[in-house]
Order: sequence, then structure tokens, then C-alpha cells
Amino acid sequence: MINIDALELRKLDLDGVKTLVEWAKNEGWNPGPLDANVYWSTDPNGFYGYYHKNSLIAGGAIVSYNKEFGFMGLFIVKPEYREIGIGKKLWYQRRNLLVNRLNNNASIGMDGVVDMQSFYKNGGFEIAFKDERYEKLGMEFVINDNISSINNEDLQEISTYDKQCFGFLRENFLNLWIKLPENKTFKFVERDKLRGFCIARKVSNGYKVGPLFADNKKVAEELYKACLNSVIGKPLYIDIPMLNKGAIEIVKKYNAKYIFECARMYHGQMPRTDIKKVYGITTFELG
Repeated sequence: MINIDALELRKLDLDGVKTLVEWAKNEGWNPGPLDANVYWSTDPNGFYGYYHKNSLIAGGAIVSYNKEFGFMGLFIVKPEYREIGIGKKLWYQRRNLLVNRLNNNASIGMDGVVDMQSFYKNGGFEIAFKDERYEKLGMEFVINDNISSINNEDLQEISTYDKQCFGFLRENFLNLWIKLPENKTFKFVERDKLRGFCIARKVSNGYKVGPLFADNKKVAEELYKACLNSVIGKPLYIDIPMLNKGAIEIVKKYNAKYIFECARMYHGQMPRTDIKKVYGITTFELG
């Protein structure tokens, strides 16, 4: 029997984060092949895990965004070490470490699967809204004339728009996320004004939209169609906040298939975001 008290808590290096992402792939979470590089570069001090006999057996993210906001994700215990209390101990240690990494009264976000939501509630997190994942095969569409690819000159404006929807600046993460190989990126510009943007990211199985932020349902729908058109015949996934009725209407209109659900939860106040502009969550791992 493993002695939980003897486990060593360590900060993870890039290889450790890559291990967590590989485990996530095995769990069916469908990460991208280079997600770990972006996660670790966003906050090299934001990943911790337990080691047993010098081998990583559990870990997760405790990422800080400029000490203003934190996010807990990528929480995995190796299957053979589950059901003996390791996950519970690690989760609370990670939460406490993250609280200490942030400014006083800063909030922490996470996306909790249904089976774990009561546990997270006991740990001080409250449900803000439900997320649902949908899948649809890419298909051909005529692309709106206002849509084009995101380029380097757009990054500052994209970051400013992203802050409205995420609640905090995350330029380092966003710039790396946009530039991942094989990504399909789209912006909607009307009368020289950015009205929305999205990314279709290459993942283990198909592509995943994240984020999809837009001024309104019309713009969001055109961006979603651009994503579908860019991955014809391949599965495209999107995680929508169920507070956004327009997002629900879009996935229904295009007959996307429900896959599973979880919930965005917060420790502290829900950040001030323009949720009506959020048609696709960026990532369950880092927000």
C-alpha cells in the first residue's frame, strides 16, 4: 500500500506537463499534440505533481494570469493510483498553492466534470454555468467576405477583444495558441472594426474550436462556418457556455452532436466578462 504522506510534491518541468497531456489523451480529453508547450510557456511555475519513487503519478495546473486570476485544470491521477485519497490531497494542495500565488481576493476558475462537481463545491467552488461539447464533421460553406486569417498585425487587437470575453489579459498564452502548427484562424472585420475571432486547433482526433468570441450570433455563425469549411470531412468540436442562447441555437441549426458536459466553476467572484460574446470556450485546461 502506498504511503500518501510520503509522496513528494514537485513543480513540473516541460516534460512533466507533456506527461500530463499524454495522460489526458489516454483519458479521451482530445488535447492537441503541442498543447503542453503552450501551457508550460504560459506559466512555467503553474504545474505541480506528486512523485512516487521518482516517477510522476498525479498532477495538474495552477496557472496564474498576472496574479489577477488563476485557473486549475489538467488534473489527472494515474489510473492505478486512484481511489486511495491521492487526488483529494493533491487537489487541495494545488488550490492552496494557487491562492498564495495570486493577489488577495483574486478568483480561481476551473471546469468540473459532473461526477466531481460536489467535491469541488466542498472545496469552495461554485457553478457559474454549464458547458456542453458538440461535434460536427467539417463541410463546405461559402465564406463571408468579412472573414480572413489572423496575422501578426492583428495580435494586439485580438488580445484586447479576448480580454472582454476572458476577463483578463493573457497575451503570452494567446499569441502562442494562435500560432500552433496546423491551426485555422479567422477574424471577422467589418468597417475596419474587429467583430469577432476564432481558432480551430488541431487535436488528437480532428479539430477543436477555441475560442470563438463574437459580437453577436450572426458573426459567430459565420466564424463557425469558416471553421467547418476549413476541416472538411474531419470532426470539429466546440465547447459552448449554456448561458449563451445564440451558441445553443447555432449548434442546433447545424445538427452538431452532443458529446458531454461539465461546468465552469469559480472560487471567489465570477470574473466580469461579456458572456454574450462567448460562443466557444478556449480550453478546459487553462480557461
